[in-house]
Amino acid sequence: QVQLVESGGGLVQAGGSLRLSCAASGRTFSSYVMGWFRQAPGKEREFVAAITGGGGTTYYRDPVKGRFTISRDNAKNTVYLQMNSLRPEDTAAYYCAARGRKEIVTTTPGYDYWGQGTQVTVSS
Repeated sequence: QVQLVESGGGLVQAGGSLRLSCAASGRTFSSYVMGWFRQAPGKEREFVAAITGGGGTTYYRDPVKGRFTISRDNAKNTVYLQMNSLRPEDTAAYYCAARGRKEIVTTTPGYDYWGQGTQVTVSS
């Protein structure tokens, strides 16, 4: 069982930055692929970024490439999402998720554990 707790959301102006954190419980954090997803009101939850257990491979949704960076600190059982050049269309609840297999996938059923989410609001 893995418990995930996100933090770092908030209100920011367009062009600004935020860093989200996701703290995980458990002693096998480094064995999990970690992902970030987001869900805007009235829309389906969508993939944002993911990182393999050792941190050697990352993958991003096209609209966030070059603006967002996912990273992890396995000693702290934490995964991060650095978000720069934020746009109003980035406004959503952001969720971290853990996948108990080695390969990255971009679909919600591919992840086993989910956090409660943190809200990011970007004003224009």
